[in-house]
Amino acid sequence: MKYLLLLCISIPIFASSELYDCTKIFEERKQELILELERIDEQEQALNALKEATEDLLKRKEATLSKKEVKLNAQEKDLKSREETVSENLKKTETLLKELKELKMNKISQTYSKMKAQSAADILSKLKPQEAAGILTTLKPKTMAKILGKMDATKASEMTILMSKVR
Repeated sequence: MKYLLLLCISIPIFASSELYDCTKIFEERKQELILELERIDEQEQALNALKEATEDLLKRKEATLSKKEVKLNAQEKDLKSREETVSENLKKTETLLKELKELKMNKISQTYSKMKAQSAADILSKLKPQEAAGILTTLKPKTMAKILGKMDATKASEMTILMSKVR
């Protein structure tokens, strides 16, 4: 029984000293947590400031990109318009060039058709075979036959082969 009484008396003393230690530990821990919360709050504020700065920068970049996109779209439209104009001009130029070539060939064929067959045959024999065949194809068949008849047989056959390929 003595032991029990001693035990009952010592428990409250032991408990009160533990209670004091726990309170002291809790107070120290509370201070640590308050400091930690302040540090977290500062970091949160810095993070929010960084977030706002980043969002502002992003908005400015988007505005710049939007302006550039509008400018590029306008330039693209302009380029397409120019491309169409160049294409139309190219077609017109090709048509004119074709007409000029036809006029030139008509003049050349008129010139050769007015020449004597022997003279025309001599001149055509000295030209490149493709050029001579091109000229011969523009002549009337009767004139062409006279000129080919006056040519060397080898040259005349070569011209005939080339003319068959041209047509």
